[in-house]
Amino acid sequence: MLQTTLSLGEIGALIGLLALAGCGSGFLAGLLGVGGGIVVVPALFQVLTAFDVPLDLRMHIAVGTSLGSIVPTSIISLRAHHKRGGVDWQLLRQWAPWIALGVIGGSVIASDVRGSTLTLIFAVMSLIVASYLAIGRADYHLTDKLPGTPIKQLICLFIGGVSAMMGIGGGSLSVPTMTLCSYPIRRAVATASAIGLIIAVPGTLTFIVTGLNEAGLPFGSLGFVNIIAVLALVPSSLIFAPIGAKVAHTLPQIVLRRCFAGFLLLTSLRMFYSLL
Repeated sequence: MLQTTLSLGEIGALIGLLALAGCGSGFLAGLLGVGGGIVVVPALFQVLTAFDVPLDLRMHIAVGTSLGSIVPTSIISLRAHHKRGGVDWQLLRQWAPWIALGVIGGSVIASDVRGSTLTLIFAVMSLIVASYLAIGRADYHLTDKLPGTPIKQLICLFIGGVSAMMGIGGGSLSVPTMTLCSYPIRRAVATASAIGLIIAVPGTLTFIVTGLNEAGLPFGSLGFVNIIAVLALVPSSLIFAPIGAKVAHTLPQIVLRRCFAGFLLLTSLRMFYSLL
């Protein structure tokens, strides 16, 4: 993926590693509505590190490629949740334009900041959300309903912008936001799968455009999106996304919250470690 001098064994190991990350990505996309970026970004970051991609480019490529892999995964996850009647389409019609606008803004900002800054944003936001889900009471709510204008628009801009900068599908931010407003977590997870698609499409396109003239990109890259990595990630993620969605509708809500918190915490700690 990154050089033209890789041996067949190295290529096989690389594809196998990315396929394994795709399994986790797809399963989490269905289970938690997070788009899988919470697994893909750290995995890609480590792969890029192993192949000596310049430090300032690693996080940009990891985030852009993650968003690219989220597009098909979110579609499959969304279909699985829709079949079970879990997606709130009315809410999506209200949130989608503002989330998309936030994604474009966040992607443009991300393309201009240092890679270490993106890594820090990823680590801090993951830790905040993980702490809330792990420690916060499941029955604690800030309000008894989702906010209206203009708070709604500000929340959507924040979710879209930060998710694009982290390379995630939005569930990491939208699910806690909705549950804090007394929204059922299973419905939040299902709706987040659609939010992931709204984030991934404009985010991928923006990372492609902003990275087109960047020097030092690895082989197979289109802007900050590495097409070869996307092709290695997607097949296994598509297989595991419906499995995750099925599990999401059978697990107790408290277990779902703890699973979400655990994955976010591990990811946050790993990204903090990479900064040291």
